[in-house]
Amino acid sequence: MAHIPERRSLRRRLRPYFAVFDWPLGIVLFVLMMTSIITMSSAGAEFPDRVEHQIRNFLLAFGIMWIAANVPPQTLMRLAVPIYTIGVTLLIAVALFGIIKKGARRWLHVGVDIQPSEILKIATPLMLAWYFQQRANAASWKNFLIAGVLLGVPFVLIAKQPDLGTALMVGASGFYVIFLAGLPWKALAGLAVAAAGALPVGWSMMHDYQRERVMTLIDPTTDPLGKGFHIIQSEIAIGSGGLMGKGYAKGTQGALEFVPEQTTDFLFSVYSEEFGLIGNCFLLFVYLMLIARGLMIAANAPTTFTRLLAGAITMIFFTYAFVNMGMVSGILPVVGVPLPFMSYGGTAFITLGLGAGILMSIQRHRKLVQT
Repeated sequence: MAHIPERRSLRRRLRPYFAVFDWPLGIVLFVLMMTSIITMSSAGAEFPDRVEHQIRNFLLAFGIMWIAANVPPQTLMRLAVPIYTIGVTLLIAVALFGIIKKGARRWLHVGVDIQPSEILKIATPLMLAWYFQQRANAASWKNFLIAGVLLGVPFVLIAKQPDLGTALMVGASGFYVIFLAGLPWKALAGLAVAAAGALPVGWSMMHDYQRERVMTLIDPTTDPLGKGFHIIQSEIAIGSGGLMGKGYAKGTQGALEFVPEQTTDFLFSVYSEEFGLIGNCFLLFVYLMLIARGLMIAANAPTTFTRLLAGAITMIFFTYAFVNMGMVSGILPVVGVPLPFMSYGGTAFITLGLGAGILMSIQRHRKLVQT
């Protein structure tokens, strides 16, 4: 009996470390990560160390998430301008001194190779949420134009590397903040018309490989053994899963290595072949729960800054999932966007873990933040 008070005392000491977690959100993320391990242990037969490395990525994301969950939103707001400034400065440094790999200048060597564009996936919505917090009671066209410039600078710098996939994700994250800040529908209609009118100009500015991706999307059979091979094999894998799927580790497209990048961008193809339509419905439900919980946190956020930031991060998760599933299904061009909390990759997990941690911080501190 003498040990009972000590155990209770230990629980009390440990409770603050676990109290930072939003358990509904944490459970959803755990389910996604376990689904990733199960799928990758089948898809990664060619790379047996991928599962071990993925577990390491999960632990890294967990650590980043825990740290971010302990940072109050007030501190995040104070860090918004410095982080954004550092991120843009690093992008400029990449443009001037960056390392070229596979024809793209995306990396900066600072002892190790880093990709500064990843920082802007969080830094951009953070900066825009701070900007609109300062002008919460003075929304005007001028403010939206300035916000557009703040978004346009990193978007253009990243697109010129070229890295269209990351540029689109940064652009989407910033756009969600601007939209949630109250962008008028007339402005949205005007942007849509302007975008449609700019398509010919945009097409002429695209790189050859980017044009090829669009043409492959329209008709992958024009080059079935070349540019269209990946999409065709991915569609075959998804379709061959049928209703129930072929079963764990029984997928032929994945096992015979017809599906490209099985553990990264095209992991969903392997999952679909093995678990079928029912498995896909389950996965869509889990992602729906992730989005719903994030939007609930945003709806309960007490300030403009936390509401916009939580909403934007949640919609980033949605965009990741939608774009990845769309591109492997052949309805969107292949732009190198991973399936959130499932595809193999350390850099993406750092960004996603940071975003989840910020959501938990907003939820935990919602009663402490002054409105």
